[in-house]
Amino acid sequence: MKYLVTGATGAFGGLALDKLNTLVPVSDIHILARSEEKAAPLAEAGYTVHIGDYLDKASLKAAFTGIDRLLLVSSAPGTRQEEHQNAIDVAKEAGVSFITYTSFARADQSSADLATDHRYTEQAIKASGIPFTILRNNWYLENELPLVGAALNSGKLLYTAENGKAGWALRREYAEAAAIVLAGEKTFPEILELSGKPVDYATLTKALAEATGKEIAPLETNDEAFVKNLTDNQLPEPVAGFFLAIQGDIKNGVLDVQSDDFEKVLGKPLTPLVDAFKELLQ
Repeated sequence: MKYLVTGATGAFGGLALDKLNTLVPVSDIHILARSEEKAAPLAEAGYTVHIGDYLDKASLKAAFTGIDRLLLVSSAPGTRQEEHQNAIDVAKEAGVSFITYTSFARADQSSADLATDHRYTEQAIKASGIPFTILRNNWYLENELPLVGAALNSGKLLYTAENGKAGWALRREYAEAAAIVLAGEKTFPEILELSGKPVDYATLTKALAEATGKEIAPLETNDEAFVKNLTDNQLPEPVAGFFLAIQGDIKNGVLDVQSDDFEKVLGKPLTPLVDAFKELLQ
């Protein structure tokens, strides 16, 4: 059995490899990377490296030929639909027998702009006829680090999401789940909603305060103050605007997903938020 992980030099792909190599022989693991330089440490570790990207179908064909099970890690927004369609088309041509894909919470019905490309990709995978498991990832706790950094400076965690909730968990836990599904030791449903227990920002702030031993209070604010808080802490304004949009999604319940799929895949409880913050901030 041959396995291939795309985006292997990225944060998610690297964490998935860390777990995958405990489940299957390293000699059976292939990776797709854009840069030989970035992939060099992985080649030295025994992985079979293929250089290419989603917009170069010839490079995908060379990488996917002989692969049985593919972890398709979503690319960055921009030309994502074209990139993912290329990967799916080539996977079908190459005879890949299984795809697992990193999607977005309730992508088939979500109102979030972020869900659009994922919804397209899910439909393309289904249309390909290749057996699959879609990983509808909720939200990485790491995504909140700019808010956390600002809160550690000021003693207040600013948010605009009102009572909205998200199913935060560590990126490595999402990556571990992806590796477990890719390894194929167990059969999983076609759709997995991977979400921690949904909590609001007041609860998240309480966990942060406990983890750091600092007095940090949640502070619901307006859009202008939210963005200013982030830009004052060295975040570029366009990025701060993206974070504001996510606040709107959380306010609208986009990431409020009740599911035990995550713990079922991992076979263990998720890391409690207090411990997760300690891990990230150590």
